[in-house]
Amino acid sequence: MPQESEAIANAEVRDPAAHDLVIRRAHVFDGLRALPGLYDVAVDGGEIASVSAGPLRGVQEVDAAEGWVMPGLIDTHIHLYDVHTVSGPDSMRAFEEDQLPGKLRLFLDHGITTVKSVGDPTDGILDTRSKIAAGALKGPRLLATGCGITGRDGHPAVTVFGDNPWARERFTGEVDSVRQIRDLVHHLADREVDAIKLLSEGACPHAGGPGYLWRNPVFPDGVELVRLPLGLLRAGIEAGHERGLRVTVHTTQQAAAREAIEAGADGLEHGVTIEPLTDHSLIDLMLEHGITYAPTLWIDDAHPDARGNLGKVAEAGVRIALGSDSFNGPGLFGANTLEEAALMVAAGMTPTQVLAAGTSGASRQLARPDLGTLAPGKRADLLVLNADPTADIGNLRDLGMVILNGEVAVDKRCPGL
Repeated sequence: MPQESEAIANAEVRDPAAHDLVIRRAHVFDGLRALPGLYDVAVDGGEIASVSAGPLRGVQEVDAAEGWVMPGLIDTHIHLYDVHTVSGPDSMRAFEEDQLPGKLRLFLDHGITTVKSVGDPTDGILDTRSKIAAGALKGPRLLATGCGITGRDGHPAVTVFGDNPWARERFTGEVDSVRQIRDLVHHLADREVDAIKLLSEGACPHAGGPGYLWRNPVFPDGVELVRLPLGLLRAGIEAGHERGLRVTVHTTQQAAAREAIEAGADGLEHGVTIEPLTDHSLIDLMLEHGITYAPTLWIDDAHPDARGNLGKVAEAGVRIALGSDSFNGPGLFGANTLEEAALMVAAGMTPTQVLAAGTSGASRQLARPDLGTLAPGKRADLLVLNADPTADIGNLRDLGMVILNGEVAVDKRCPGL
């Protein structure tokens, strides 16, 4: 990779033809590291055409004025639909018409150019994805798992949706046999979801074991749960892989994380949050299997061990993917993602590590190598910042411009855009 960066730095402009768009005189974070010096970044169509130490010509030119250009941020774990208000066809329609467009816009306004929904109603989220792709809705690139798959009476079916049976049936897929989970995974694959999410609630036993009372600051009285049985977990992962889909698993404790990895999971949603991570062999297992770890501190920072656990896995070299678990409620979409980045730094990661987690690391979680890297041939999802985010993660908030798929989506210098 250093050779690739050096080659970019020494590249000369060979084609005098003007590019569609050129960002001039910018420092560059390429998704892994800050490149030395200043660059012109050229875009043709929806792709990055050149990253050049020499001047480039563009039909449209943006002077970065020695600010920073980086790939657009990716949030790998969000819930877009409002679990509090959607409880039937009318409220679903009202949410999509009245609230959804503004919420999508918030992501772009904060520099998040790609999001992955991990547990929204399958029909609704896939229709929203189609509308964004067709230009009927303005929003970030949307990837989706459709409903999250859980055991019968598991999380979030009896926690978040315990009093909302209509939403429970659509936001979650409850299964209690190998055949059911395989059929559901293949059904979702037929619907062309981007990935599969399974939920193994991280601190409760399997069916037939001792009872477990799930506690969370949102549910202080606790909710009795049963965890997704191991045979179903394995079958769901296998079925996802048969269809070429990455499968991530919701866990919160060490035993569940180990179980998910040994069953073949590609990544952990949340990871280990409710207890200190003391099993160093579990970290070795994450490294051995190339696991991606989405810490979701925005929601899980209430657990006293969540930050320390992230620090341990990051220091060991486990691949981290930024994921906030942002949902309708506290804070704002987009702003919550930036808060997640700040919390990751507070947990001991460097700003550069967090930037990588929100770009190239997140693209690995999504199996989208076209995203998350600023290099020729990659998708032209770019942020123009006024200050150095590698020095202070808070500088992500000093946003000048957002480019999505080669087109200016937000220009804070021109409020009308």
